[in-house]
Amino acid sequence: MKRRTFLTLSSAVAANTLLSANETPLVNNTQATKDDSKEYIVSLKHNLSELGEVSKIWLPLPKSRSYQYLTSDIVNSGNYNEIYLSDFETNSLYASFSNVKAELITQFSIKTHDRITDFSKVNFNENEKLDESIAQYLKPSEHIFTSGIVKEYALKITKGIKGDLEKAKAIYDWVALNFTRDESVIGCGIGDAKAILESKKLYGKCTDISSVFVALLRSINIPARECFGIRLGASRFYAAMGSKENITKAQHCRAEFYLKGYGWIPCDPADVAKVKLSLNLDNNDSGIQKLREFQFGNWEMCWCEFNTKRDFVLIPRPAQAPLNNFGYVYAEVDSNTIDYYSPNEFVYEYTSKQI
Repeated sequence: MKRRTFLTLSSAVAANTLLSANETPLVNNTQATKDDSKEYIVSLKHNLSELGEVSKIWLPLPKSRSYQYLTSDIVNSGNYNEIYLSDFETNSLYASFSNVKAELITQFSIKTHDRITDFSKVNFNENEKLDESIAQYLKPSEHIFTSGIVKEYALKITKGIKGDLEKAKAIYDWVALNFTRDESVIGCGIGDAKAILESKKLYGKCTDISSVFVALLRSINIPARECFGIRLGASRFYAAMGSKENITKAQHCRAEFYLKGYGWIPCDPADVAKVKLSLNLDNNDSGIQKLREFQFGNWEMCWCEFNTKRDFVLIPRPAQAPLNNFGYVYAEVDSNTIDYYSPNEFVYEYTSKQI
């Protein structure tokens, strides 16, 4: 039985070129643009390859923020028995299926705007009292240790530095300068900050790199969180920072930290490592130096954010709990978890087209 469902989730740089001499610009964007908005049509197609009595799919969807919002209803079609938004905090779509190979197609349009931090307007107020919605991002979790070796590294990096903004910048620079991207890592990486620091092997993918940044900040009492999402289109800076229309393997993890008196400030040290690897550049390259500065405080929004959850339990409760993160679709057939890092076995295919 084919069904079709509509869900409504919402009513809706200034930047110099960062390109090094080795990169051809995708877009000649050397000046600030008045309208940096981009709009994409996104299609997420799932066809589970296994047949079971009961199959279930949990799908992360974008949340409405000041820098991203849906411009259409979310339209679902497939052979599901039921489908609904099971968790508004994570914006997770849940569907269940009986005695069929599960099919689910989800489509929506989304508009994004670049996040640009004007540091001339950033003020630090150490007396701000954090409410629980912010303070929860100071807590440790299974993969985000905040004591022991993590705190030792953070104190060493920030020794003699005053002010939370300055400390956050020092930690960001240390991560961006010292981490290397490792393409052999599955998916976006596990993101176990303590294990990475203990191993002294400072490499991985975006979740690994962002998680170390987040854990170091939390260990010195600065709220921080990973942001899981997916690339939607081409970057105007470097090809490695964007995607083509097939975004099946374009999941990406960024990060934010909270500055008292100001709010959340976006960062993305992982893409610095990705660009360095893709073009075989080092930290002395002028383009990499500019990119490193830009990625502290700014997000180019050829990407959309799903959620900021780590080590949590999906709703309804699945066989795998807690879940490390929710940057990928999660599915089960008769309570057996399907490998969401393998779109060819799962099976899923995602596309995004800028309009």
